[in-house]
Parts: sequence; C-alpha cells; structure tokens
Amino acid sequence: MTSPPSDTRTDPAPAPVEAPQPLPGGLAAFLVFLSSGAVLVLETVSLRLVGPYVGITLQVTSSVIGLALAAIAYGAWTGGWLADRRNPRRMLAPALILAAIATAVTLPLVRYAGEVLRGAAAPGTLLLTGLAVFVPAALLSSITPMVVKLQLGDLKRTGQVVGRLSSIGTLGGITATLGTGFVLVATLPSTVIMVALAVVIGGTGLALGRYLYLRDRTALPGPARTKTVLAVVGLGAAMLSAVAPTPCDVETAYHCAKVQADSERPSGRLLLLNSAHHSFVDLADPTYLRFGYTQWIGVAADQMAPPGQPLSAVHLGGGGFTMPRYLTATRPGSENLVYEIDGGLVELARRKLDVRDGPQLQVAVGDARVLLAGLPDGERDLVVGDAFGHLAVPWHLATRQMAAEVRRVLRPGGLYVQNVIDYPGLRFIRAQVATVAAEFDHVALVAPPAALAGEQASNFLIVASDAPLPLTELDRRLAGLAEPVQLLSGAGLSDFVGDILVLTDDYAPVDQLLSPS
Repeated sequence: MTSPPSDTRTDPAPAPVEAPQPLPGGLAAFLVFLSSGAVLVLETVSLRLVGPYVGITLQVTSSVIGLALAAIAYGAWTGGWLADRRNPRRMLAPALILAAIATAVTLPLVRYAGEVLRGAAAPGTLLLTGLAVFVPAALLSSITPMVVKLQLGDLKRTGQVVGRLSSIGTLGGITATLGTGFVLVATLPSTVIMVALAVVIGGTGLALGRYLYLRDRTALPGPARTKTVLAVVGLGAAMLSAVAPTPCDVETAYHCAKVQADSERPSGRLLLLNSAHHSFVDLADPTYLRFGYTQWIGVAADQMAPPGQPLSAVHLGGGGFTMPRYLTATRPGSENLVYEIDGGLVELARRKLDVRDGPQLQVAVGDARVLLAGLPDGERDLVVGDAFGHLAVPWHLATRQMAAEVRRVLRPGGLYVQNVIDYPGLRFIRAQVATVAAEFDHVALVAPPAALAGEQASNFLIVASDAPLPLTELDRRLAGLAEPVQLLSGAGLSDFVGDILVLTDDYAPVDQLLSPS
C-alpha cells in the first residue's frame, strides 16, 4: 500500500510591512521642542487663569504643577502605546489639532466653571485646575513618544535618538518657562497668550498634515467630514474664548485686578485682586476708611505723634494706596515710601485711583523685603505691613528676620503695624504675633472678639514697638469704632499665643498654618 503523495507546497511568506518613514531630523526636533514647550506655557498661564476664582496659594500652585505632571505622564504613556499599534505619521497632525482645540476651549471652560467653583475647597480647586491644564497637556505630551517611535529606524542609534529628542524636549520646556514667566505674562493678557498658543499649535498641526499628505498620501486618515468637524469645533472654541467672561480690568504680572465703583459713595472705589476685596478708597475724602483693619491702622498711626505732625512712613504693599492717602490728608508733609511688587497694579492705581507721585508719595516697584534692606538704620517713624499674595502674607515677609529688618529701619519709639488674615484655628496669627514679639519688646493685637475666639475668619492687626504702647488711648479710640474690636496685650496676649513656633527664614510654613486642616 502506498502512502498518498505529500503536499510539498508551502504558504507564501507574508509580505513585509513597510516601517513608517522617519521624519526629517529638524522637523522631529521642532515638534518635540514645540509640544514640550507648549505644556509649560499652559502650566504657567493656568495658574493665572484659576487665580481669580480659587486664589494663588501653595495648594493651588501644587494642584497646577501636580496635574500638569499627571497630564505629561498619562499623555506620554498613551502616545507611546498608540505609537506601537498604529502608524505615528497618521496621528501626529490630528493630535496637534486636537491639542489646539483643547487649548482654545480652556479659556471658556475655566471662566464659566470658575464662577461656579469660586472659593471652592480642595476638590473644587483640583477640578478647576484640571479643566485648565490636563487635556491639552496630555495631548501635547503624546507627541514626543510618537516622534521617537518614527525616528527609531536604526536600533544601533536608539540611545542617541532618544537622548537627543529628550534633551530637546527639556530645552523646549525651559525656554517656555522662562519666556512665559519673564516676557509673555508681563506683556500679554492670559487670553491673548492662550489664543495665540492655540493658533500656533493648530497651525503647526495643519501644516504638518499638509506636508505629510504631500509626501505620503496615506499619512492623513479620515474623510473630509472629520476635518470639517474639527474645523467647526476649533472655530467654536475660538468664539467662546472671545466672549468668555473675564473678572479683570487688567491682568498684571501678579494679579487679576479690577476697580469697581461703589453704589453708596459716588466717589468710592473698591479694588479687587483675584476677585478678593483688597482696598477701598474715597477719591473725594482720603480720610474715609471703609475696611475695619484700615480704621485700626488709622487709630494706631494717630497715636504716633501730636495731631497734624508729619510722619516718615514705609508701606510694605501698595494696593489701593489707602493708608498713604490717609497720612497725607491727616498729617500734611508726611513722607510715604510705598514698596509694591506689582508694577501693573501701581499703573492701575495711577489711572483709576488718583495716585500721584510727589514729595509726599514715592513708589518703588519691587520686593518689599529686598527694598527694605536698602534703607538706612533708624530712619522711619512708621512701617505698615500690608502685603499679601491673595489672602496670605508672603512667607518671607512673615519671618523673624523680616521683623528684625523692620525694627532696624525704625527710629527709637517707632511703630510697626502689620495686617494679617487668618481663619478659625488661628495658627498663623498666633505664630506671627510670636514672631514679631521675638524682635519687639512691646506688642499688642487688635481683632473682633469673635475672631479672637476662633469663630470666624478675619483681619488681625499686630501693633509693635520697642517703646511702651499707648494702650489706654488705643483701647479708648478703638472702642469708638462702629465694629466692636478687642485689644490684647500683656498676659492676655501671651495666653493667646501659647507655645506656638516662631517663624524663621529656615522654617515658615505659612500656607500650612493657614489651612483649616
């Protein structure tokens, strides 16, 4: 019996799949540089976008940085995963166009959602910062692994290719960070930066798509309907960005600032910084003090010298220039030197709050602590501390070393008054009083009784000197104000402060002390 003949036929070998062609080296470098840099522009500007609604605190800054890093991680992972399964040449242009649309949509999303989430706690802050940065940053972060995949045609050069593109991406991020922080934010509103960024990313995506299509007709996926939908979505995002509400009259390098007329006093003006009530001035009557803490400062300043006698004062923080105007009106001939870090805010005050430089008012733009260090010893009668980053005293202005600088520039018997905001728990105000008391022999504290009892958030005013304070007269004058306040000093103040830490340049956790948790 013979066996059947064996079938000697063999299946044909599958046709080799042509590997995607790499991009020209310069184009690959440009795409990585642009996408990495755009992520850092988004991260920096996002802090400006959310600030008017949730403030500029350490927690907000940490949220923006953390969510941006999460977007970079997930975007890079997803981009690499897709690059191993599909032709990256077909995905690069659509990813850039989608990133452009997401960037344009960020503005209306944040501004409409911000009105709902204004003043929100941690979950709301995370949600708002996520809307500001996550989706466009993730899409942009997917570009680099796609480009790397395309360029890895020669396994012998894997390290060189990956290292080169990685370094180019890092350089893009560095360039964008410095350029945004030093140039863009100082010269352009956030709206212009975001729209321009979306245009650059989208224009790059369209140009890249056209280039790849001309080189390889299979490089662009999808019918014309897909492109039309993307174009319509992009146009709609741009239109929403143009009409999205803005809470600012002007965006300075540090604040979203707005001057608002007062309905009760025709000459009254309210200054809002990041939507928080910051200062009130009456253009016709500079002696009118609306806010309680300014009334307390006025009472303390009135006890410095006989009525009408000029004083030499330094103001750490300008804001609406309420107290310099008050001293000029009540004590003609007084010298007011104002240190304000935000030059844009100074210009706004000159335009809308009738601030005029002259012999009685000199304004220096810069960091208060740095500028204070340049003053001679024992030159000033009064130092007014009223500098805030949103609702918190900047940490480097809250330390014992800063209090020592203030004491150095004061004349014997000079007065230091510091405005502080704190919340139930009162950890920061207690630490700040302890810090000032470490440098000044005589310290008192002014605040509403409910605030001192830890029942409500409030302004607090620290009053300090190396000479005994006129406590009886201060208490009498404060008792005449419309809002009841309490003056703590001596043993009562010591009991209030307790054994809390003294803040130093080495350890000043201001944001953590302010947190209710």
